[in-house]
Amino acid sequence: MSALVHADTLRADPLADDTIAAVLAGHEGGQWEAIAIVNRLLAQWQSNAIVAAWRAPEGTPQVIADALESYLAQGSRLPAWADAEKIARAEDLFFDMSMLSCSLLFCASLPECYVVPNLAGVLHVAGQLEAHCDYRVRSTAAMIFPVMMRGGLGSPDGSGIAQVLKVRLIHATIRHLILRGNPSDAVSDGSIALAPLDAPCRNVYDTLYNNGWNVAAHGLPCNQEELAYTLLTFHFIFLRGLRRLGLGLSQKDEEAYLHAWNVMGHVLGIEDGLMPQTMVQAEASFGTIQARARMSTYQPDSRPALGAALMKAMQDEIPLRVLKPFPVLLTRYLCGDAARIDLGLDQRVSLLSRALFVAGMATTRAIDTVGRLVLPNFSICRMLTRIFGYQITVKFLMDQTRPLKLPPAVLNQVDHTVRRWGNDPKAPRWMNALEARLAGRRAEQPAEGRQPC
Repeated sequence: MSALVHADTLRADPLADDTIAAVLAGHEGGQWEAIAIVNRLLAQWQSNAIVAAWRAPEGTPQVIADALESYLAQGSRLPAWADAEKIARAEDLFFDMSMLSCSLLFCASLPECYVVPNLAGVLHVAGQLEAHCDYRVRSTAAMIFPVMMRGGLGSPDGSGIAQVLKVRLIHATIRHLILRGNPSDAVSDGSIALAPLDAPCRNVYDTLYNNGWNVAAHGLPCNQEELAYTLLTFHFIFLRGLRRLGLGLSQKDEEAYLHAWNVMGHVLGIEDGLMPQTMVQAEASFGTIQARARMSTYQPDSRPALGAALMKAMQDEIPLRVLKPFPVLLTRYLCGDAARIDLGLDQRVSLLSRALFVAGMATTRAIDTVGRLVLPNFSICRMLTRIFGYQITVKFLMDQTRPLKLPPAVLNQVDHTVRRWGNDPKAPRWMNALEARLAGRRAEQPAEGRQPC
């Protein structure tokens, strides 16, 4: 094995991998038909209660039915260490910050995720971000919202566990297709290097299958280290972003937020030992994994293309030309110089735009510092990032012409959150009114008069 391949990159997810291996190897109609059957069945997993008692419908090929039922029986249980109080606190925090979290998702979590060359390479192969940036973001939201909505992980009526178990199987399918077999078989032959196939690519499955992969050089795709790193971008990077904006939480709240996401990580198949319990541990783990990942020799380097697609998606929603560079500038501020270089976000920005951004950040922090002497919860920064997050949420997540593929109950929760976005419980009433006016929010309609998005 290459000296750059860490042991964590050679471990994947035996439960999900064996499930997909059984499905694809045991179905007489071939692996593409088997994947299509599984996708149709996954659509039935609408809530935690459903996955806890799910049985394959009549007519399902027996090998697929047995594999999926066994997978759910083993994978749908929360870990023994799950703390219901911490999860509930994290849900409350997410509800308070849901609009702000969208800003940090775009300008911190996703950019840091794309810094890892191997992860960026898999996304590039799948063609999900450059060609379909909004699809990728919406798919991410389709997991985040169900997990963090109230009851997402702990209530039978929630759907967090159901959504995570779907994503876990998607990861296993990606691994199986890229490696053209079970990852455990690839690891047993440490020198395996699959050459690209010169074959038609009719869909994303063909593309993944034909791509080729070098386990000795890059470890397994979607391996334990990459899964743990991705989890860090959702909880640690979010919390770090709050700190950098002057909106940091208490240590107790930060650890509750980490805990809830770690519970989600367990359901996703991440090994418990790879998930940090504190911000200090998270920072150390993030730095170590990212430094090791930057030594990867994976080619082609897809990170600049992914970064450009993400920035463009945000810029397209900003009407004023002078403000269009703000997503790039905010991402640089939140992620730092190394990520800026990795993602190719070092392009020149007009002096006026940079001056407005720097002046805006400095002025905002100064006003917040003074304002909190009188009003402890006063924050212009929080208001502005919530406005940006609201615009992103409406444009990307709540578009009536392309609704999120979520259970109706969850969509109603998301819709309710968006409608209540202006009622920031930490802000004075006048700031809520100003926030609503600046974002052009429509007057709230009665819940019974609204249709779920």
